[in-house]
Amino acid sequence: MRIIVALLAAVSAAAMAADPPALKTPNDVVAGAPAKDWVAIPAGDLLQIELADGRKVVLQLATQFAPVHVANIKALARAGWWDGAKIYRVQDNYVVQWGNNESDKPLPAGVVAKPPAEYSRSLKGLTVVPLGFPDAYAPAVGFSGGWPMAYDLKDESANLTHCYGMVGVGRDLSPDTGTGGELYAVIGHAPRHLDRNIAVVGRVISGFEAMTALPRGTEALGFYKDRSSDVPIKSAKLVSDLSPDAQPRFEYLAGDSFAEYVHLRANRHDAFYIRPAGGVDVCNVGVPVRAVPAPAK
Repeated sequence: MRIIVALLAAVSAAAMAADPPALKTPNDVVAGAPAKDWVAIPAGDLLQIELADGRKVVLQLATQFAPVHVANIKALARAGWWDGAKIYRVQDNYVVQWGNNESDKPLPAGVVAKPPAEYSRSLKGLTVVPLGFPDAYAPAVGFSGGWPMAYDLKDESANLTHCYGMVGVGRDLSPDTGTGGELYAVIGHAPRHLDRNIAVVGRVISGFEAMTALPRGTEALGFYKDRSSDVPIKSAKLVSDLSPDAQPRFEYLAGDSFAEYVHLRANRHDAFYIRPAGGVDVCNVGVPVRAVPAPAK
């Protein structure tokens, strides 16, 4: 009996001394995801904004959720609408906004002056990856084509959510819906109360620090009081219109790897965490996006 107890004690001591098994983390999933689970973002859906100091911010446009507004944005970019425009509003924990706010510049040909209210769309035609956890603002939330979204099975509607980095269209009071000439990006805690009230047209996927680190405006709603504080924009161009060598390329995570990533984000599989959360907010998942090198010549 003493021998058995001593043996068990030795085994127990050895087990305690051994390193605990490593937990798989969301970062591990991203790093190990096979090529088939990475989806290329078309160059025609990317808008590159270059600031006067040379820094570049890349937006992905959500054509499937706001086709008219996105078509306007593409037409505006090709017409040089934002060349020489300004970032004129930076509201702490809320949004950064840019455009030609005080310009009487006429809209270019082909731009729809009064787009429809593309605040939601039909759920039909979308492949949905449900998040599986309750949401405070919608009956259900999940992802479609790499986009965070809310949806309602009863009225078969879907809408993009105002998560960090998402881009929306500035507008006046209803019935104005905005043309797409004034845009904002979320730089703080997700203002989900804006969902289904404004057209969400995309998200920032690269270079966002050039906007998030800007000085905050001191006037109401974060507007700059001194207009010399406005941040000049050199240009905004569709990536597909750049020379092939100058085109940045990006992919987003999808497939089984993304499903596993969401599961681990919800359960906080990481040695740092003591207790699993057992849930996650749609805006806290963060769809992984990565830059990819240009193909070899």
